[in-house]
Amino acid sequence: MLTTLLLGIVALFGVVGYAYSQTKIPTDLKAFATQQNNVYYWADGTEMARTGMVDRQDMPLEKVPQGVQWAVLAAENATFYTDVGVDPQGIGRAVYNMAGGGQTQGGSTITQQYVKNAYLNQQQTVSRKFTEMFMAIKLDKRMSKQQILEGYLNTSWFGRGSYGIQRAAKAYYGKDVSELNPSEGAFLASLLKGASLYDPAVRPDNRARAVGRWKSTLDRMVKIGKLSAAERATYTTFPEPIDPPRQAGLGGQTGYLVDMAKQYVITHSGISDAQFDLGGYQIYTTFEKPKEDALTDSVKAAGARQSADPALRVGAATVAADGRILAVYGGPDYLKQGFDNANAGMVPAGSAFTPFVYAGALGQGVQRQRDTNRTPVSPTTRYNGDDNAKLMTPEGPYWDRNGKIVTGINDGGRSWGSITLRQAVEQSVNTPMMQLGLDVGLDKVNKTATDLGLLPDSLGAQVPAFSLGNSTPSAVRMADAYQAFATGGLHTDPYSVVRITRDGASVNVQKPAPARVLSQEVAGQVDAALVGAVQSGTARAAQLPGRTVAGKTGTTQDNKAGWFVGYSGQVSTAVAVFRLDAKGVEALPLDGQGDPAKSTAATGYPLDIWSTYMKSLPAQ
Repeated sequence: MLTTLLLGIVALFGVVGYAYSQTKIPTDLKAFATQQNNVYYWADGTEMARTGMVDRQDMPLEKVPQGVQWAVLAAENATFYTDVGVDPQGIGRAVYNMAGGGQTQGGSTITQQYVKNAYLNQQQTVSRKFTEMFMAIKLDKRMSKQQILEGYLNTSWFGRGSYGIQRAAKAYYGKDVSELNPSEGAFLASLLKGASLYDPAVRPDNRARAVGRWKSTLDRMVKIGKLSAAERATYTTFPEPIDPPRQAGLGGQTGYLVDMAKQYVITHSGISDAQFDLGGYQIYTTFEKPKEDALTDSVKAAGARQSADPALRVGAATVAADGRILAVYGGPDYLKQGFDNANAGMVPAGSAFTPFVYAGALGQGVQRQRDTNRTPVSPTTRYNGDDNAKLMTPEGPYWDRNGKIVTGINDGGRSWGSITLRQAVEQSVNTPMMQLGLDVGLDKVNKTATDLGLLPDSLGAQVPAFSLGNSTPSAVRMADAYQAFATGGLHTDPYSVVRITRDGASVNVQKPAPARVLSQEVAGQVDAALVGAVQSGTARAAQLPGRTVAGKTGTTQDNKAGWFVGYSGQVSTAVAVFRLDAKGVEALPLDGQGDPAKSTAATGYPLDIWSTYMKSLPAQ
């Protein structure tokens, strides 16, 4: 047994030694300079936009301040100047994971990361990990530590299309790397773990992560003796990066379309942000230029007719029955306002949400008393439509925190008396919908909404106002959700990319498949109510000569949004009108009035945009 064990060890060392001897270091870096633009195409195959070449500029190490160098080393590899190019623990993890049939994980030294950046790829497979380690050991013997660190800083991806710390300094702080202080360097170092996780411009919650890592990196610099405690004490304010630069050629709506398509590629193709920024991809989108132009023109024309408040924002999207996003209106100009109104996740849906409550009730019935069977409801089921009607739960009245029974409030304070559920949807009567939501169960309404494609993190608190749209879905998601009522209960998630190629080869991109989320009967009943809303209800202004139109207006009790979501034929379009505060994080009342019925911005403006747009399109 001992002999067998010794022979096994000798054989293992032999295999490792042979693999090490056969591992070669290429003479040239990966060909960054040969990378191409990413090219985006309209649905008809014509070119829509190109995004730029790799943004990279080599910078000699002596031009990078010591404080910035050590910020990177403290964050990534504090023992860089004393290690042999690899992390023994990382090797152990690779062997352990290989034995278990899994993939390797992080823990790479800067030398290993440089090898990966310059010579290999980002895949985390066992074979590539061992190649990376062997190359790192050889590179550590061939090059000085300063040369390796310089190469690493010049080939690393920092996000915002930037390869190399010089371009990163420009992209995040608008200055040369030589002008950066350790505090700014500590933030840039955090991006090496993934710009999509730490760049505050990508997602609002990235900022908290970035601040936490920035603080820990500065503290680590003090611990390893590369930053004095006195200087560390001066860095108390997070060095906020500047807004991302906007690339020429993406003006008007084009930038919004490119951003939407890029995000779909990153999340549905396996291509990382860093790989995508290296370029060379051809992205074939679902966007139809005639519809895009018509939607933009309609927003401008309606705005001129309405004499609308210049602070108003409009977000709109058109989605086909199979989930293809055909057009979006993200704002007046991407280069002036990068924030995409069509994907805004802060605009309450208001009463445009009530069809989801109605669908949930028709499909699942109601339970008005605890420990009883659920009771089916139909479009003709009657509810109390009076203003200030008391809201009831299966246990009794719904009490607020002040010990008062919560009541429903109708637009304009109007009382409708006994009213059918279909009429309540058509006429946008609030009190029946609030009571219906409680009878169905707000958790079941929530599930109906997510089944129809609304994102879980956009759904509001499950209180009575939930049924009146305290959720904040995007215009894209609202247009897509309504399509299920037109397609007999089939829903397909929205998508913006149909095909990707690179160097003539296809790149796999996932496309959503349709799923049944409502029965044909329920979908047809909701569809009938939405048709009724246009024919004789609150959405009469959406009527189109010779066409069947279904849709729903949406207002909020605090008057912070106005919606119209409607469909005709194979296309569904959602239009949202809202205002934001100066920081762009909170919706404000549309006109300062508490009663949405008095707000032309909340009611007339979305309908005007939708009608103008649809009249310009041929019947679908």
